[in-house]
Amino acid sequence: MNRQVLAIVSMLGKDQKGVVAQFATYMAERGINIQDIEQRVVHGFFLMDMLVDLKDLTCDLSELITGLLELGRRIDMEVRVHLHSQRKPKRMALLVSKEPRCPTQIIEDTKSGRLHGQIAGIFANHPDLEGVATNAGLKFAWHPADDPEKHFDWLLRTLQEHAADLVVLARYMRILPTRIVQAYRHRIINIHPSLLPYFPGATPYKQAYESGVRVHGCTAHFVTEQLDEGPVILQDVFHINVGSDTLDDVKRNGLDLESQVLSKAVGLFLDEELVVVEGKVIFKPGISRFMKAGADGNS
Repeated sequence: MNRQVLAIVSMLGKDQKGVVAQFATYMAERGINIQDIEQRVVHGFFLMDMLVDLKDLTCDLSELITGLLELGRRIDMEVRVHLHSQRKPKRMALLVSKEPRCPTQIIEDTKSGRLHGQIAGIFANHPDLEGVATNAGLKFAWHPADDPEKHFDWLLRTLQEHAADLVVLARYMRILPTRIVQAYRHRIINIHPSLLPYFPGATPYKQAYESGVRVHGCTAHFVTEQLDEGPVILQDVFHINVGSDTLDDVKRNGLDLESQVLSKAVGLFLDEELVVVEGKVIFKPGISRFMKAGADGNS
């Protein structure tokens, strides 16, 4: 029987000499075997994920975690520890309005196992998509946005009550107030129907169609206080046949692409394959690969 007790230790901070050596020494002194490491330096920041086996740990687990956090503080590194066996799927709150394609794609990808998360509920400013939630067996709630302050008070309270780890703006069509953005910093993902920074704001498909561009696209990004200026996660494009495609064709092709790009961006967040460093999204494949390797090794 395989008795491995796997954990993932992640570090992030300003690049400096001796980081790997200090953490490796700390692990070795406590009977921990390092099985794999992913590390890189991006824009002067050091990122490292370690897959470790704790089965021969010579100290208490809480003492180990406290010590790792203290070591990180001493060298100005953010440290996180995930126990493989206790890892829980992140909870997504889908915010919607009337357009069904984005939430439907995320629901399908979650049920098929392509997204490794849990949908906490679908929350809206219109009742139109209640059937989408009901058919999927998901909680649905909505509150009119005629009075924005009351709507956002309700929304923040609802997100907190449902313990949302990630807020997904699946065509929500409302600008979130600062208090919600701050409460979920780098945990709100939006899909914008253009290749930002081009065609920001409203009616980007109409703008693209009327300008005669032959390539248009969409952008999945984290939400900040600055409209459509948050860190970009993913972008993709589709072609416009100028003179042949109608505005409806452009919108239809764009909405189909939006649902795919948003779902992929959500997947990267759920699998912890990205981190925001100084306003830019940096990809870090270590954790998702480690989780798969750990599952295979314990099967």
